[in-house]
Amino acid sequence: MKNGNRLREFEYLYNALADKRGLDIVAMDMEGAAAISDTFVLVTANSEIHMGTLRDAALEALHSKGLQSTVEGYDSSRWRLIDAGDVVVHIFSRAGRDHYKLEKLWGDAPTFHFTYED
Repeated sequence: MKNGNRLREFEYLYNALADKRGLDIVAMDMEGAAAISDTFVLVTANSEIHMGTLRDAALEALHSKGLQSTVEGYDSSRWRLIDAGDVVVHIFSRAGRDHYKLEKLWGDAPTFHFTYED
């Protein structure tokens, strides 16, 4: 995996999402591919309430590292986005992840699939 170490630098974020039972956590190395951010982190939630829980966990993790962020999609039942500059967190419902298909859209980007261990 190209730039695997760079994707692993967000381990604190993956752990925060996994601790709140986020599903299918994937990081994508977008450096050079997307103007918006160097890294996308994707996670799937079970419900709208779970989306809010994952949003709060991600914000707390990012802020603990001194990263400022903005949130979009507070009202969306499919997709919430946290922009923290070099990293953007995409929190999807199952239907939203299937609909937007970011992994397919950016299929050439190196990815890191986080495996949660209790």
